[in-house]
Amino acid sequence: MKSLAALGVVSLALVSLSACASEDAAGSKGLTVEATDSSCKVSKTELDAGPSTFTVTNKGSKVTEFYVYAKGDRIMGEVENIGPGLSRNLVVDLEKGTYEGACKPGMVGDGIRQKLTVTGEAAKKLSDSAELKAAAKSYERYVASQTDALIDKTNEFVAAVKAGEVDEAKKLFPVARTYWERIEPVAEVFGDLDPLTDGREPDAKAEGRDFTGWHRIEKQLWVAGNTDGMGTYADDLLANIKKVVAQAKDQPLTALQLAQGSKGLLDEVATGKITGEEDEFSHTDLWDFKANIEGSQAAIAALRPVLEEQDPDLVALIDQRFKELDAELNQYQDKSTGEWAPYTDLSKAQVKKLSDAVAALSEPISKVASVVASSA
Repeated sequence: MKSLAALGVVSLALVSLSACASEDAAGSKGLTVEATDSSCKVSKTELDAGPSTFTVTNKGSKVTEFYVYAKGDRIMGEVENIGPGLSRNLVVDLEKGTYEGACKPGMVGDGIRQKLTVTGEAAKKLSDSAELKAAAKSYERYVASQTDALIDKTNEFVAAVKAGEVDEAKKLFPVARTYWERIEPVAEVFGDLDPLTDGREPDAKAEGRDFTGWHRIEKQLWVAGNTDGMGTYADDLLANIKKVVAQAKDQPLTALQLAQGSKGLLDEVATGKITGEEDEFSHTDLWDFKANIEGSQAAIAALRPVLEEQDPDLVALIDQRFKELDAELNQYQDKSTGEWAPYTDLSKAQVKKLSDAVAALSEPISKVASVVASSA
């Protein structure tokens, strides 16, 4: 769950970009957001169309996040896991219209919101670039293949659950989730669909809703050892995944959002999955790790022609860091079966090495969005 991006024709809008000089790219506008436990103050609420950079500073005592919402709570961009005293940057490309900025202290609820009005027309839309259109189209093809497989494998998983085939359902659980995790942030642009599909039990309790989706069934399979009462949850899981895929086809993809999504998928590993709390009952976390990384690699691959033209040294560094992360992670996979080791088999030192490798890759990828924003 959480954290990333729109995929295919979905809006990829998940990222916390490191504060760096390169984010002062041409076309971006500097805005500040002061977030506390009870307030959310955006320095300017009337914006010009085009790319804008929000620098979000957490002056509260709780970890927070900042969202930019369009009509219907469609997420245009977000930055997560901003600890007390820390700042993160978010680059969002907005067209004329009305939006909302929202801080979420504790990272729960609807957030403390402030209306944002965007006027005028951007001098040149990022999406008008032929190179950026080609990048978006390339990634669209990748996502189409993933969503087709996601629905097929989820169908198989749901059938096993409803038939009471516990061993088969356990086998299919991480396989089906692989396709979800490669494009995980897709549901986040559609409000409640992500938590309903991939929410964890503590989050459901904190928000006062029923515990549903992948992890509700996971708990029943691994803790209770049966599928009793899971038929409705399984049907709802499949229905919500189909909604995500269908609604995604109506949302345009921009290269900037694609760049942000590549970082958001790594953030999924670095800030959530590395703790082992994502798949806390099955301990199939390493399947998720690999899928998130593969999704990020696919996003960067689509953007490669643009990035190589603008900053070849950055591309070389990203390639090197991906290689190092793959080497660190792949040692835990049985090459003959494709199975991944249970996450609980890893020592604290091994988890630390994985975490360090993700962080090392995350740093150069945090610069990709600013390179894309300055390329048009």
